[in-house]
Amino acid sequence: MIEVLVVDDDTRVARVNAAYVEKVPGFHVAGEAHSAAEALSLMETSPRLDLVLLDHHLPDATGLAVVQEMRRRGHQADVIMVTAARDVSTVQAAMRQGALQYLVKPFAFAGLRAKLEAYAELRRTLDGGGEAEQAEVDRIFGALSASSEPDLPKGHSPTTAELVRQSLMSADGPLSALEIAERTGVSRQTAQRYLKLLERTGRARLTLRYGDAGRPEHRYVWATRG
Repeated sequence: MIEVLVVDDDTRVARVNAAYVEKVPGFHVAGEAHSAAEALSLMETSPRLDLVLLDHHLPDATGLAVVQEMRRRGHQADVIMVTAARDVSTVQAAMRQGALQYLVKPFAFAGLRAKLEAYAELRRTLDGGGEAEQAEVDRIFGALSASSEPDLPKGHSPTTAELVRQSLMSADGPLSALEIAERTGVSRQTAQRYLKLLERTGRARLTLRYGDAGRPEHRYVWATRG
């Protein structure tokens, strides 16, 4: 079993996330914590922790500070940030400090399940040991990022879906397909295809901007934004 520590300042959210974890085969919740101090204390007393689902906004410290202190104390548990913090600087800092993935609230069970299943696959691959060819290395490094948009239709790239998703999430307002294309480096047609997919799955909302003449411009905003 993969032992998981769930850390969230909101006790209700922590319970929900813990229940989600328990629904995924092969995972067990070792404990719940609602502050940085409580999380670090549980790490000291728990015999084995494999994974920490870590909120960023805690009452006594940030999640990133918890990661720093974990490593300073020698705790090697993997970390997946599970937080409403969506600014690019926080995402970048989490990556630099070794967080394996970053799951933005609010999310459905399917989103967390995809991350956990990818993590389990990653563990199985790494536990096999031995040497890795380039294809195997690529698979290891891509395992978690590929799960950001579960159940993609045939012909859709998880990497492209993640680029479009991150562009929408970090934007200050609605973006057009052309603006997404400029930010991600994909064609306008490709950006439009992925934006429509995000709209169909409820992750993005379509808005219309009317100009002086002609058809209104389609613009998209991440669904959790106002």
